[in-house]
Amino acid sequence: MSATKANHRDADGEAHAVIGPLTGVTVLDLTRVLAGPYCTMVLADLGARVIKVEQPGTGDDSRAYGPFHNGASAYFNSLNRGKESIALDLKNPEDRVIFEQLLAMTDVLVENYRPGTMEKLGYGWDTLHAQYPQLIYAAASGFGHTGPYTKRAAYDMVVQAMGGIMSVTGHPGQPPVRVGTSVGDITAGLFTTIGVNAALYHRQATGEAIKIDVAMLDCQVAILENAISRYAATGEVAGPIGARHPSITPFAGFEASDGWLVIAAGNDQLFLKLVNALGIPELAADERYLTNALRTEHWQALFETINEALKARPSEQWLEILDAAGVPCGPINSIDKVLADAQVRARNMVVTADDPETGVLMMAGNPIKLSAFEDPEIRKPAPKLDADRASILAQIKPRGS
Repeated sequence: MSATKANHRDADGEAHAVIGPLTGVTVLDLTRVLAGPYCTMVLADLGARVIKVEQPGTGDDSRAYGPFHNGASAYFNSLNRGKESIALDLKNPEDRVIFEQLLAMTDVLVENYRPGTMEKLGYGWDTLHAQYPQLIYAAASGFGHTGPYTKRAAYDMVVQAMGGIMSVTGHPGQPPVRVGTSVGDITAGLFTTIGVNAALYHRQATGEAIKIDVAMLDCQVAILENAISRYAATGEVAGPIGARHPSITPFAGFEASDGWLVIAAGNDQLFLKLVNALGIPELAADERYLTNALRTEHWQALFETINEALKARPSEQWLEILDAAGVPCGPINSIDKVLADAQVRARNMVVTADDPETGVLMMAGNPIKLSAFEDPEIRKPAPKLDADRASILAQIKPRGS
């Protein structure tokens, strides 16, 4: 699919093809590894121009992270598609001049350094806001720019542990387990993206540019949902319970004759449909299972009966039966099956980038589908280190010109 053909003109009158609602917005990306690059990747997918400022010689740390695809980091390339790269040493006077010229033409600066780093470089929020009043400043860090932990280092595993996610993940009595994807980084990236979009709207409405301060730990607390509400209401401290939902039953993983599937019968009507589809309609009249609260109280006996019924058929047959009955259910797909899934493919959630040197790389698509804009199947690849230096330098203007 091709991008929309309309054009947008920026403040200098330069025309750009409109590829998303953020077309015309320039983002200066000082981020590396995951949280920040995830944010700026989403902004690029939404049409922003993202100029990635990298350390000369090495670039983003994740350029050295595996897995590798034809000699290049698939990890880096999957998070930095559609961006431009310029290598600048912000301690070098000549590079600082270039950086400051870029700041003058930038709408949003995104960084994920440890708090205090930008201040040491002379580019903290207070300094930049005074010099570049149009500039929105977005910072994603482990613990945020305030509080007793602000200067501490953090990685995804650290905030998953400290934020409580690991305490409710896994099975009772087993060693701690992190969530299988880096939700500490990714949620921070997503919340930062939300903040950037809100700040752009605020600037358009008021003329005021603001600072966005997102902490990875805060983001983990923000997604604790049931665990916090349960503690607030009852004083119960949640713990790991496997795939089972703590307050909706049956809502868990169950075992058929050949493997596992998930069933989510989230109300009384769905429970009735479930037991009828499984051939155990008598459960609907069982006093232990008349309400969701009672089913949750007696979940062990209920699960034993459901699992016994499921052993009569393989999971694929049960999924067809349950789906036909209107019961929410699904297979527990491995990654290869996810990427081959008809619905995932129909929603363009598997896209590719074709790099002249490293070839075609498959990656996750953009889940934000917008009615006014195309959702291309082929994306611009991630840039080589400093690959866009000449074109960027040709566009910047000295301050005061």
